[in-house]
Amino acid sequence: MAKGKNVLTTGDVARICNVAPRTVSKWFDTGQMKGYRIPGSKDRRIPVAELIRFMKAHNMPAPTLPIGNIRVLIVNSNEKAASALADTLRTKTDYEVQTTHSDFETGAIAQKFAPHVLLVNLLAEDIDAAGLCKSIRSNEDLQTIKIIALAGELNDSESAALLQKGFDGCISDSADVAEVIKKIEEATAIIY
Repeated sequence: MAKGKNVLTTGDVARICNVAPRTVSKWFDTGQMKGYRIPGSKDRRIPVAELIRFMKAHNMPAPTLPIGNIRVLIVNSNEKAASALADTLRTKTDYEVQTTHSDFETGAIAQKFAPHVLLVNLLAEDIDAAGLCKSIRSNEDLQTIKIIALAGELNDSESAALLQKGFDGCISDSADVAEVIKKIEEATAIIY
């Protein structure tokens, strides 16, 4: 499978799931796995996000999938801080990084940009981080996004509460770029 593919063949899926391609075709034909057929052909294509959903739904072990450059969306109403973090991440990594400054803008950009990781500043004005997290978790197309909270000093119970609300991790100091990169790498190293 080529690194960075967003859509997989039945052969790709079969190798990942450790099954025969015919099994993948059955999953597709019975509607258990969604995708599409190539026009004028019987060939099937399965989006990576659908494979992840399917594997999670069936408790299948999932190896790290080659996802190409990691896409990160930074959500912070403070445009200067968001841009500074984005510039630093672009300089120190090969991530594709975008920023948003409101809940509405985040939803619209998340649909188009399809980030792997969402960094949400909990202290930002005009951003309902908990509502944003809930909204993403309830959207079937966005459920695989890893959401990491950027917050001030958090105690263990506050961190645990964020994890229960659907966040995948917390970073106490967004100025600690090494920690931000470490959390992004940890979040994208596994798919469930």
